[in-house]
Amino acid sequence: MLVGKMNPGRDDEDPAGQGAGDALPPHWQAPLANQQLTATVPLPGSKSLTGRELILAALADGPSTLHAPLHSRDTMLMTEALRALDITISAVDHPANAFGPDLRITPAEELIGSTSIECGLAGTVMRFMPAVASLALGPVSFDGDPYARKRPMRPVLEALRTLGADISDDGRGALPFTVHGTGSLKGGRVELDASLSSQFVSGLLLAAAHFEEGVHVVHTGERLPSVPHIEMTLESLRRRGVQAETVAPGEWRVLPGAIRAINLTIEPDLSNAAPFLAAALVAGGTVSVPNWPLETTQVGDQLRSLLPAFGAEVTTSESGDTQTVTVRGTGVLRGATLHVPEAGELAPTLIGLAALAAHGTGNGDGEASTITGIGHIRHHETDRIAALVNEINALGGDAKELEDGIAVQPATLRGGTWGAYADHRMATTGALIGLRVPELEVDDIESTSKTLPQFTELWENMLSDGVS
Repeated sequence: MLVGKMNPGRDDEDPAGQGAGDALPPHWQAPLANQQLTATVPLPGSKSLTGRELILAALADGPSTLHAPLHSRDTMLMTEALRALDITISAVDHPANAFGPDLRITPAEELIGSTSIECGLAGTVMRFMPAVASLALGPVSFDGDPYARKRPMRPVLEALRTLGADISDDGRGALPFTVHGTGSLKGGRVELDASLSSQFVSGLLLAAAHFEEGVHVVHTGERLPSVPHIEMTLESLRRRGVQAETVAPGEWRVLPGAIRAINLTIEPDLSNAAPFLAAALVAGGTVSVPNWPLETTQVGDQLRSLLPAFGAEVTTSESGDTQTVTVRGTGVLRGATLHVPEAGELAPTLIGLAALAAHGTGNGDGEASTITGIGHIRHHETDRIAALVNEINALGGDAKELEDGIAVQPATLRGGTWGAYADHRMATTGALIGLRVPELEVDDIESTSKTLPQFTELWENMLSDGVS
């Protein structure tokens, strides 16, 4: 299968979908599925794991190699952020990797500041890198895309100040800000409210082995989204010999010590599998994703239990230390009631399926759905709840915002323009709905470069036997 070259994304993207004018690329005509699918879709590496392992390799006690890492806008931004602190990161050709080279990371003798870091829209960069920057010598300024300045940062910045960091943000609690690194950080116990993002916790844990006292993080909020991502962080630390543990519900500790250099292979991005596997339900037939890990902390693994709620049949076949996950659908979608607080990044795909279940065959036979537990996705690349409701209703749907979710009532969808809001998961949801709804255009399909630059090519290859 051919794959596209990495597109690092645009710096002038307008997340509100307004004011970009002729800076926006041409709209992408979403292809209809005019026959059942029989497709196998290999996927590149996990964004979440690539970002974490880049940081840990940069702080390790020797060089490390990441095999099959993700090459996307987010991971490019993370790579450039680490290079700005004097970390050496080199591409290593590997003919078996269809999606790009391996990465060789060589730590610096000491991290050097007096530089700037561009965050784009990458939550992992803006929330993981400040703790690393606090260990550098000299000021490190952070900024990003226009919408990135609206994404919450205050909890992690205040936590770092409690741990001894010197950070100036003029009271914004958001980008732009500057970390005045002194080469070390005391660390210790800190309380923070991570209700808006588990990345606040992971951002402290990843660098904590280099804090003088390590860190003991206590979550003070009433809820905590995406706990599996914190478990992913802890597992990545333990794999490198760091003493990292969950002390109690909502409490985590990392002890000071060395971070071991290792070579490892990055798992495929299971959240990026969501629209492809969901396509089998919409078009009918089967879609398979190979190299699925037998055990994983990735949230995308929950697709195996979530998609049957809409009518999917999910099967697996093992091969060595991985498996192939296959979803079979009939093209007839059921409505579903789901509560998914740990799977917010899957929510756009689930809402897309809900909109199509409500559409039915277009003859008034749709079914209602309600997806809750996802209030925190208002603070992702865009306000995903508002954006999904706006775009579904613009196509003639009947979606309503709930306090922590979306309710979709039966309504017939029509073609039109689907706004991506510079959000990769909004864009892929538009492509999914376009499998069933004719004349649907996505206004910014290039936003998929954030995590899956090859999306359109993989999507069209999946449909290669029946592209309209």
